[in-house]
Amino acid sequence: MGEAEETRNGVALTNLNQPLFDGAGATKRDLVNYLDAVRDRILPHLRDRPLSVMRVRPGQPPFMQKNLPKYTPDWIPRTGVWAEASHREISYALCGDRRTLLWLANQRAVEFHPTLATVADLRCPTHLVLDLDPPEGAPFESAVAAALLVRQALTEAGLVGAVKTSGAKGVHVFVPVTAGATAEDLAAATRALALRAARLDPDLATTAFIREDRGGKVFIDSTRAGGATVVAAYSPRLRPGVPVSFPVPWATLPSVTPSDFTVRTAPELVASGDPWADAMPTAQRLPDDLVAEGHTIPVARVQAMHEGKRRARARRAAG
Repeated sequence: MGEAEETRNGVALTNLNQPLFDGAGATKRDLVNYLDAVRDRILPHLRDRPLSVMRVRPGQPPFMQKNLPKYTPDWIPRTGVWAEASHREISYALCGDRRTLLWLANQRAVEFHPTLATVADLRCPTHLVLDLDPPEGAPFESAVAAALLVRQALTEAGLVGAVKTSGAKGVHVFVPVTAGATAEDLAAATRALALRAARLDPDLATTAFIREDRGGKVFIDSTRAGGATVVAAYSPRLRPGVPVSFPVPWATLPSVTPSDFTVRTAPELVASGDPWADAMPTAQRLPDDLVAEGHTIPVARVQAMHEGKRRARARRAAG
């Protein structure tokens, strides 16, 4: 990693003046300083949650790291989670303190993607999340408009959510749920809310999982459920200018853009408090009718897989 240029909280920091990534307009030092400056804000939203990070090394494409590398120091807290897909145990970092955060920053971990459940019970997520993903080239306003549809669907279901920019081109709506809701019921409620929101304005929004079926509409992604991760509030993103995912009051959502919140501007905005914690409503019980409705809606990924196979068969038959 090169020689330490600085030691902070017992962590040796290296190559601090290197560009963070091509087009970042920021150095590795900027990343370290940012994460250290906002540590009291970001750590509560990472603590006790298995963490995946997006890292970027000089001259290499960014990569998602779930499993801690072999050279990880023993003092980094971690938890083992069995991965059904790869049939092995993954050793995830648990980032709940400044020293761990600084070590990850020195590893050039730019994006922080915690699970929606905590290690206390990985089968029961603490939040329901809807991810509003506008089509390529669409203005941010379209994601905002779709988020307002989600808010209306939540209100009609008797629920309240908080909203943040994704830091990329979309918006995330979070609904805290009471303890004990299973991942399956939570996923079902998420599907039902997505469909209800899309029905409010079918010209604007869609729940079509297959990209080519979206017709230039905002995708209301209901798949951030179960073992899924979502980028944390205050996490930087691997984009020019290094924007960060940032909480926004519903009332001011239409007047912001993702580039308002960057590693340079965000520290001052959170100096006096944690707007994400402040915006988060109290945990709510999922309405039975919402869960029941959701269980009648096919799981998007599974449906898309079957549809993809069906189309491939049709193409072969036609060819």
